[in-house]
Parts: sequence; C-alpha cells; structure tokens
Amino acid sequence: MATKTDSNQNDAEPEEILEPELEKEDDPVEEEEVKELTPLEELQEEVRLKDEELLKQKDTFLRGKAELENFKKRLTKEKEDFVQFANERLLKELVQIEDNLERAMAAPNATLESLKEGVEMIQKQFATFLKNQKVEPIEAFGKPFDPNLHEVLNQQESNEHEENTVIQEYSKGYTLNGRILRSAKVVISKKPAENKEEDAEGS
Repeated sequence: MATKTDSNQNDAEPEEILEPELEKEDDPVEEEEVKELTPLEELQEEVRLKDEELLKQKDTFLRGKAELENFKKRLTKEKEDFVQFANERLLKELVQIEDNLERAMAAPNATLESLKEGVEMIQKQFATFLKNQKVEPIEAFGKPFDPNLHEVLNQQESNEHEENTVIQEYSKGYTLNGRILRSAKVVISKKPAENKEEDAEGS
C-alpha cells in the first residue's frame, strides 16, 4: 500500500539561499601630495620661467628682424626696378617719333618741300608728347627779362625795345608741372650808348 505523501511538502517551493552580502570597502582616495618647495627651489623655478620667457622674446625678435631684412631687400629691388624701367613708357613714345624720322629720311625721291612737311609733322608729334608729359614751353620772346626763367647769353643795343627785354631766343625753356625744367637761353636788349649819354646829361 502506497504511502500518501503530504501534499504540503510537495507543493512548497525550495527556500532561497541568500548569500551574505559583502560590504564594499570604499576605495581610499589618493590625495595629491603638494610638495612644498624650498626657497632655493622656488628661486630656481622662477629663473627657469624667466629663461623660457626670454627665449620666446628672442625668437620673436629674430623673426621680426628677419622680416625687416626681407622687407628692406624687397624695397631695394623694387627701387632698382623703378629706376631701371621708370622711363619705359616715355621711351616707347620717343621710339615712335624716331620711327617717323627714319621714314622721312628714307623716303624715295623726297623733295625739300616734302621733307619739310615731314619734319613739321614730327615736330607736332613731339610737341604733343611734351604736352602729355606736362612739359610746357616758356614764353620768352618780347617778355621782360626774368632771372627765374631766362639765362642771358648776350645783350644787344636796341631802340625798339625797352631795356632788359628778350629780343632773341637761342633755345627754348621748359617747365615740368610748373617747375623749371630748363631755363630759356636768351639775348636781351640794352639802351644804345648814345641814349645812355643823353640820359646822363639830362639828369
């Protein structure tokens, strides 16, 4: 005869075995130890920092000096180029005038009249060139002598002109942007000797 098993014992769940909970130990916080410097070490640290600062300033100074030297070299080169090629545009215009002179001289069967006409055309071209460069002729003939504008080469007696009047031009004078480029070389008038004697007697 089978033994009846206690139903309460079969239906009961096995008891959960709880393991004892281990207490976690707090990790020890490692505190940084601040090492106190001795007065000598503090002084050495200050010297080290100053040395680093001086090295940076020296590097900045050397860089600035190098940049300045490069700038001076560029400036010198640009100045040399300017001096060398400053008149390039002017010379191109003058070369064109030279071309026309050569054509006039090389013209076949040129008569004196045609040659004169060619020279007059070239003279007009050259006058236009001077005007474009702000070069203006100085009006001298018939004007009172002005030492700022005229250079006297000779004096001639004249009854027709006031004394110290320009009566002849050896070469024209020119101004460049209002400043004297070349003085006009002139002959000026003076009173005839007999007139001077009459003036002296009358005084």
